[in-house]
Amino acid sequence: GTLTWRGNKYSLDNGKMLLRGCILRNTEWCFGMVIFAGLQTKLMQNCGKTKFKRTTIDKLMNTLVLWIFAFLICMGVILATGNTIWETWIGRGFEMFLPWTKFQIGTVFSGFLTFWSYIIILNTVVPISLYVSVEVLRLGHSFFINWDVKMYDCQTNTAAVARTTTLNEELGQVEFIFSDKTGTLTQNIMVFSKCSINGTIYGDVYDEFGHRKEITEKTACVDFSYNLLSDGAFKFYDNTLVEAVKQKDSAVQEFLRLLALCHTVMSEESEGKLVYQAQSPDEAALVTAARNFGFAFWSRTPESITVCEMGQVVTYQLLAILDFNNTRKRMSVIVRDAQGRIKLYCKGADTIIFDLLDPSSKDLMHTTSEQLNEFAGEGLRTLALAYKDLDEEYYDVWMKKFLFVSTVLENREDQLAALHEEIERGMKLLGATAIEDKLQEGVPETISKLNLADIKIWVLTGDKQETAVNIGYSCNMLRDDMTDVFVVSGHTLTEVQQQLRKAKERILSLSRVSDARNDEDNDIFADDSVFEEAIITEYALVINGHSLAHALEPQLEIVFLDLACLCKTVICCRVTPMQKAQVVELVRKHKRAVTLAVGDGANDVSMIKTSHIGVGISGQEGMQAVLASDYSFAQFRYLQRLLLVHGRWSYFRMSNFLSYFFYKNFAFTLVHFWYGFYCGFSAQTVYDQWFITLFNIVYTSLPVLAMGLFDQDVNDQNSLRHPSLYKSGQNNLLFNKRQFFLCTVHGMTTSFLLFFIPYGAFSVMVKEDGSHSSDQQTFAVTIATSLVIVVSVQIGLSMHYWTAVNHLFVWGSLAMYFVILFAMQSDGLFGVLPNIFSFVGAARNCLSEKSVWLVILLTTAVCIVPDLFVRSIRASLFPTQTDRVRQLQQSCKRQRPEEQNLRRACRTSSRRSAYAFSHQEGFGELITSGKNMRTSRVSSTCSYERTAPSSKWIENVIKRTNAVSCISFGSPNKQHQS
Repeated sequence: GTLTWRGNKYSLDNGKMLLRGCILRNTEWCFGMVIFAGLQTKLMQNCGKTKFKRTTIDKLMNTLVLWIFAFLICMGVILATGNTIWETWIGRGFEMFLPWTKFQIGTVFSGFLTFWSYIIILNTVVPISLYVSVEVLRLGHSFFINWDVKMYDCQTNTAAVARTTTLNEELGQVEFIFSDKTGTLTQNIMVFSKCSINGTIYGDVYDEFGHRKEITEKTACVDFSYNLLSDGAFKFYDNTLVEAVKQKDSAVQEFLRLLALCHTVMSEESEGKLVYQAQSPDEAALVTAARNFGFAFWSRTPESITVCEMGQVVTYQLLAILDFNNTRKRMSVIVRDAQGRIKLYCKGADTIIFDLLDPSSKDLMHTTSEQLNEFAGEGLRTLALAYKDLDEEYYDVWMKKFLFVSTVLENREDQLAALHEEIERGMKLLGATAIEDKLQEGVPETISKLNLADIKIWVLTGDKQETAVNIGYSCNMLRDDMTDVFVVSGHTLTEVQQQLRKAKERILSLSRVSDARNDEDNDIFADDSVFEEAIITEYALVINGHSLAHALEPQLEIVFLDLACLCKTVICCRVTPMQKAQVVELVRKHKRAVTLAVGDGANDVSMIKTSHIGVGISGQEGMQAVLASDYSFAQFRYLQRLLLVHGRWSYFRMSNFLSYFFYKNFAFTLVHFWYGFYCGFSAQTVYDQWFITLFNIVYTSLPVLAMGLFDQDVNDQNSLRHPSLYKSGQNNLLFNKRQFFLCTVHGMTTSFLLFFIPYGAFSVMVKEDGSHSSDQQTFAVTIATSLVIVVSVQIGLSMHYWTAVNHLFVWGSLAMYFVILFAMQSDGLFGVLPNIFSFVGAARNCLSEKSVWLVILLTTAVCIVPDLFVRSIRASLFPTQTDRVRQLQQSCKRQRPEEQNLRRACRTSSRRSAYAFSHQEGFGELITSGKNMRTSRVSSTCSYERTAPSSKWIENVIKRTNAVSCISFGSPNKQHQS
């Protein structure tokens, strides 16, 4: 829209405000707030929508609670109906003892009241406290992640951080990982390695026979001591580029001048040194390289850029900055030099720059293109560099158009893009840069283990198509033993559709052939055929950015998704941040699978927010990804421990916790249901009211929490050594609707035995003095004691890993039961509060009888032995892989499982530049506005202070530089300024 202030109209579009011809003076605070609000709006638009993330178990728990509530209603209806029938046929005989005439109620109304009475009594079957216990467990699991010293990075002093407590068990069910490359798989520490200037490659080292040598730590570096402004950390190994600079090669000088001018870097003085603050590591590497070779960027103001060129300070008038964005994939600056000449300098992706070149650069373009492919084969990130001389009249006309378009309200972005392309067309090629970005430590090993865990890894990168395959090999995502690697590079919708269908048909045809071969050999080589099936059906897919745009169209997205899911690895290259989020959303929408996105930069925020789980890498590109993530750490290799150890443990613990929680609730509550058939459906409780209150709070709360916090089926070493253990979580085997049904049946069976075994025994049992022991209080104490012992033994059987805390909580809770039981039924409390503690002496009288202990022992044995028998048979005859690994662990055998030979033939990796494709929008507009620079008012005018080093320090350095410039660059001339 528009903003009107003091009669002037200002346009607002996507949070960016353009102010023309306005002196802010005393009202600049007001405009600053408006601009800040606009920038906030723009940032929120780029980051995408924030979604409330819930786990699969959360959704299942909500469904199960509704089922349980419906089951509670059914039990209430059954017992209420029983009360109505009982009062009609049997209750009439008790009217002499309990006459109804006083209350004037009928049998139907009695059943109605009984229904609500039983709803209250049986409400403990609805696990209200379950949600609180689950949150306590998740909080504990989050602390375990934060405290894991094996996920702590010493170099950056960064620990793993769980930024949420609601997704821990979801970490054990991940099926798809979407990863950025730069800064995520790589270190994002850019080193200027090579360059091509006017068709000549600089950066290689040759021996005396003219053969290229491999650069190692022992290779001698270029000595930059002659340059007092050089960066001591910069290393370069080819002296020929230094000689070309000293010989004042015009192409080389123009190349380095472009690097020193075309950027948004800010400079400052720190401890007597020139320090650069760059938006990205790529820019810092390029500007530092120019600095070491004699073209040092010095300082900037909104209207100028100062550069020290070969010992001379030269100031260029900054006319315009045409900044990076995801569409342009290039950056340009327009400057006026000391002689009044206007030049445009541009750097960007080679595919974009080559389309804008003047025909005279055709031959050089072909030569540079071949050299770029060579750089890509060595795994280097590249940018193409070009320049253009501008005529004064042409520039004036273009600037008038630019100022006019900057203020229009409709389609301003498109018109600005057209103007940018107009002035950038017809450039002359200078050369290309090659920057090295090494892989992080442990990336290939991590990806191999995640592949063995049956996790599909999709890499969403800005690299070129021809380099994407080599990226996969360097990261171990692609292997030589894969059946095929499909490359989709169509430029039209029809071409992409044909390539996708052809690849899918090939996979399906090969799978049918392999299935037929396996069927023939199944009787002889059953195990081998399964192993071969897993090998020969591994495929990979590489798709280009423009092809991906067509593949994400509604008519092709299902075909693309089906093909991608048939592949072990998918690499999407030349993708924008929006496309990353679209790919993740496509999988979430059509696949019932848990997705995880990992990235390190602001361009990964949309992808991180779209996925089920977002992981941020605290790298070189700021904290945007970390702040938007659910989990964060410093290195990609920690992802395997987060998923295979903490994620699998969290899912395992939560599943066992839920299974046991539902079991004990049904075993505890349904005793009232069975008792209703023998008490005339009168809503009489079996247990003492205090026992009902304390059962879930004191007697059984701590043991189940200890199991949910500390239990582990195998230790962390074996979890990493056997990644296939992770598949149980992906297939949701440990807790699902079937497991819930088995738990409820087990709990109902236990409650049935807990009631009917003591009931049958008490009907024929007598005390030692010959009297009957069939009073209600003794019956209640016997059932309650049997219940506490049974559930304590049951949780002991369910635990796989005992700690001192587990022992304390399990046996301590059992001992606490007896202490509280005898205390509440003691003579002392009865004397103080006789109406509350009415079961006086029941425990003492009941548990002093040997026959009662025999009943408790019999009940416990009948409830536990069948379950123990089933567990033993299952582990012996039908062992799972977890059972086998536990056996190995218990027998102290640490043999590594048979793994595929992941070694491959020597292959040069290739990681061609994604910088221009994934780069977020730059700070060009902010720099030219001057809002990022300190201001000092003198009267009514505003003068900008340089953020660069002080003038006194500059003069001292110039004097020292000029002292040695006669040797290094030749005699210094007078300083030139515009």
